[in-house]
Amino acid sequence: MAILRDIQRRIRSVQSTQKITRAMKLVAAAKLRRAQERILAARPYATKMSELLGNLVSGTDGAAHPLLEQREGPRRQIVVITADKGLAGAFNSNILRRSLDLVRESSAADLTLVVVGRKARDFYRRRPYTVKRDLVGFWDRLAYGHASELAEFFMQQYLQDAVDEVWLLYNEFRSVAVQRPVRTLLLPIPRTDAPGAEAGDYIYEPGPEAILDDLLPRHVRMQVYRALMESLAGEYGARMTAMEAATKNAKEMIEVLTIQYNKARQEKITKELLDIVGGAEALKQA
Repeated sequence: MAILRDIQRRIRSVQSTQKITRAMKLVAAAKLRRAQERILAARPYATKMSELLGNLVSGTDGAAHPLLEQREGPRRQIVVITADKGLAGAFNSNILRRSLDLVRESSAADLTLVVVGRKARDFYRRRPYTVKRDLVGFWDRLAYGHASELAEFFMQQYLQDAVDEVWLLYNEFRSVAVQRPVRTLLLPIPRTDAPGAEAGDYIYEPGPEAILDDLLPRHVRMQVYRALMESLAGEYGARMTAMEAATKNAKEMIEVLTIQYNKARQEKITKELLDIVGGAEALKQA
């Protein structure tokens, strides 16, 4: 009886876990749909802005802009973007592992970190690195204002000559089952020519230099916003996949435990029948 009760208790426990994982999968699927729509709508805008930026930069004849200034100093700032919550497979661990590789490439004295997400904050809180800023608890209400606030912080540091490079490290959303860690140079803004276009194809008014003053900060804010949205969609996709696998594993475990329960119950019944038959035989011989 004790064995049967233990198996029944385990079955009920796994069934409760299965209900939780199934519910988390459905919630992640609903949130993923909205996040996926947002990132798919933002990607063409970000791509076109990069093309226009390349055309403008090539049309300035090398005119200097503070956000385009290439520096040779070793001072590097790494922005590590993770989720606030776990239960998303290797989503957070992949980024944290890649960030450690990038951190180890730099001198500790010249390295600063900006951590986005509770997982990154807790990870680097226990390690001897300088965290300049952290941002947590906003993923469920992610808005352009969060990206704008972060981007202004990065640009302010760069313009004040506090850092020489700012790198973004985040998970790029490829599909529900695939999230690819990406490392992107945010500042200084790379000087890339627009593909398939010449600088003379457009006439700018009031001029490329004046437009750059407005477009470059807008570009930085958009790149940060895109990284946050990519990470959010990737988190929901990873959690949906992980919870689907957990639900499937729970179902298989319930089936195994049910078989064990039936075997144990059958053995108990067989033993009781043998005891009854043995007792009847003993009465006949008495």
